[in-house]
Amino acid sequence: QVSPEQVILSHSPLQLFSQFHQRCMLVAGQGPLEENAHDLGFKHVVTIEALRKAYPLLDMVDLSRRPKELPPPTTGFPTIEGVILFGEPVRWETSLQLITDVLLSNGNPGAELQDIPYPHLPILACNMDLLWMAEAKMPRFGHGTFLLCLENIYKKVTGRELKYEALIGKPSPVTYRYAQYLIQQQAEKQGWKAPIQRLYAVGDNPMSDVYGANLYNNYLKSSRQNQVQAGLKRSPQAGSPQAEVCLELRNDCSSSVESCQSILVCTGVYRHNGAVPRETQTQETVFHGHRDFCFDPSLVEASYVVQDVDDAVQLAFEKENWS
Repeated sequence: QVSPEQVILSHSPLQLFSQFHQRCMLVAGQGPLEENAHDLGFKHVVTIEALRKAYPLLDMVDLSRRPKELPPPTTGFPTIEGVILFGEPVRWETSLQLITDVLLSNGNPGAELQDIPYPHLPILACNMDLLWMAEAKMPRFGHGTFLLCLENIYKKVTGRELKYEALIGKPSPVTYRYAQYLIQQQAEKQGWKAPIQRLYAVGDNPMSDVYGANLYNNYLKSSRQNQVQAGLKRSPQAGSPQAEVCLELRNDCSSSVESCQSILVCTGVYRHNGAVPRETQTQETVFHGHRDFCFDPSLVEASYVVQDVDDAVQLAFEKENWS
């Protein structure tokens, strides 16, 4: 039985970004956003819907939602100090418009557009999957697709690159480092004396699961040389929040872990035709990963390819001589 503290969601590592917990943050996505943000430690959050109601003139694409009369001026609404992108929203046009408004206005979307601030307000984004597999025969748009839209809109409007304070979730090394931290905590609670030397990451998406595991494997190798984020195209500056979290977790985690092996299963985005060998490689000709991560064909080559999760667990047991 899996306990709640063993489950890592894409946004779980955000609880480590305490420097933003006291700020007024705009949250976007689906589900209980305010509850999730509060559980992570954020004290002051504003939803896209609350922002739309406060400034009804901003959301103009849907004709049926446009105000019939000119609303009174908005008063008392807090200045937004950052943005958290939890996942893909329902009304993309509304979220894209209002998030862009917040960035262009430095958190005051009711004001007239003046000089565009740059750098813009901090953005914390979770879940970078461009595509994901549901019941349909073809993959569906993921939050990575929404981020792609936001990045290109911002660049088209301002001529500048949208920047992130942190990108959380696979394939971010922060997420894998956080997972290692929790695994080692669980091992200590169970009284496991033997040091953990190898991690196994199981997933069905070469561009997130396999890429992330291989990127973290490179991270483990390079961490001995004090390179905080190997493989990133835009490595964060030494004082950036993402780098600080990596350093914090590195100090908290034992240095016993030597590798992270990627295991690709064929029950999701990736489908293997014919017999599935235990050890093989797969390559993607089109990079579906996020803009801020480099494309290295070797990073989407799984250490192992198996049929399903049960086979993946059995494989790990064999490699650890537990079978």
